[in-house]
This record gives sequence, structure tokens and C-alpha cells, in this order.
Amino acid sequence: MTDMQVALIRGINVGKSKRVPMAELRDGVEELGFTNVKTLLNSGNVVYSATGTAPQEAAARIEGVLAGPRIGVPARVIVLTAAEVAQIVAENGIGAEVDNPSRLFVAIPRDPAELRLLDGLMREDWGTEKLAISGRAAYFWCPDGSLDSRLPEAVARVLKDRVTTRNWGTMLKLRALTSAE
Repeated sequence: MTDMQVALIRGINVGKSKRVPMAELRDGVEELGFTNVKTLLNSGNVVYSATGTAPQEAAARIEGVLAGPRIGVPARVIVLTAAEVAQIVAENGIGAEVDNPSRLFVAIPRDPAELRLLDGLMREDWGTEKLAISGRAAYFWCPDGSLDSRLPEAVARVLKDRVTTRNWGTMLKLRALTSAE
């Protein structure tokens, strides 16, 4: 059984605000006692080993590092186990229809029970766009890109800051990093 976890940090390094150097973030996570710390991309994805630390505890501790004097950028953190990352990838109900992984998005709430708040959106007609919900995430396909889509905004309006979103390509990379032993 793996003790790998993924910290998904909401809203950092998007545009010019909330800039967090990945080296500082890696150092801060290592100082918490986590090992095998790696960052993926420059957008707040940290993979690490966390023996004996529950995801909620790890999230709170990483939020403390972000808000602390070293980094000074408060941000919400959602932590997934390797099993949850695998579940999110396996339960993608849209995947077979995707021809561009950068246009398939995965919205991951801190509390999976919050996904029920999206039930109303499931009844709407999204045209060529698609929305699917699994046990741990919501998936939305924006074939014309997210900037021209109403769907990402609708999901964000319902789930507010209790969710973070990654594209499908990033989720596949996180899956590969968490399944490597």
C-alpha cells in the first residue's frame, strides 16, 4: 500500500498574483516531515510520501506553510491519497470522448459530499459541452476551450472556493507520479 499523497493548491501562480516559488514550496513541505517531495508544473501540485498523516491534517499543515513567513501566500489546499487520484482517473465518465486533454477539466472539492450540489447543473443542456460526476470529482468537457465556456463558471459558482480544478493532462501526470513505487 502506498503512502503517496497529492496536495492540490488552489489559485497560486495564476497570473501575477499569489506567486509561490516551487523550490520554496518543496522545502516547506519537506520541513513538515514529508518525504519524496516533488512538484508538478508551476501551478500548485505537490506529490509526497506522508506515512501516518491523514489528508485533512496534511492539508492544514501545508496551508500553514503557505501562509507562514517563508512564503506568505495564504491558499486553500486539497489533499488526495494515491488511491483517490486513481479513483478520479478511473471514474472519468467523459474520457472516451476527449480528443484534447487540455480541454477536459476535473473539479475536486475538499469534501466529496459537495458534489451533490452540482445535481442541478446535470439537468441543464450544455450543448457540445459535457458534465459528469463521480464519487470524488466532477468532470467537464469544453471542446472550444474554457474561456469560451459557461460550464467552468457554473461549477465554480456552485462550489465556490471549496474546489480546485485541474486539466485532464495534469491528472494523468499526477496518477503516474503516485503510482510509481
